[in-house]
Amino acid sequence: MKASPASFENISALPVLLTRQIPPEWEDSNGHVNIQYYLALVEQSGWPMLESIGLGESYFSERRQGLFDLEHHLRYLAELHVGDLVTVHSRMLDRSEKRLHGMMFILNQNRRQLSCTLEYITSGADLDSRRTAPFPEDVAASFDALIRQHELLEWAAPVCGVLSA
Repeated sequence: MKASPASFENISALPVLLTRQIPPEWEDSNGHVNIQYYLALVEQSGWPMLESIGLGESYFSERRQGLFDLEHHLRYLAELHVGDLVTVHSRMLDRSEKRLHGMMFILNQNRRQLSCTLEYITSGADLDSRRTAPFPEDVAASFDALIRQHELLEWAAPVCGVLSA
């Protein structure tokens, strides 16, 4: 069976990581949301996603492990405007010993549109040496469980085709 393309409805079925109404100070001179705030929405959504799989504050402070973003691919698909209500969702795609490949989706709830995707590569990190590092076994197992769950989705992630774990 061929996977269907990503749609507002099937992305909406993923857990909501963040809900936010776009504030007036985010509007730029073009009359829409400035590009920096799309990344801010994704960054703010990453923390609830990490906490949902057990990577809370202690992972960073006590274990001295972290994550370094290595590469992003942003796609702006539909404008966001002041007052729009948005939700952010995540899908894990793959991982290797040190790298994680995933996507974040910004949905405009007012217009029922996919506004933006951010595809990323993140690396495990040793915060003492400040170098990339393999994911600890328990963290790798959490990522693997989420990747397996997301592999069961019946829609294809709209990947750029050049990023991989």
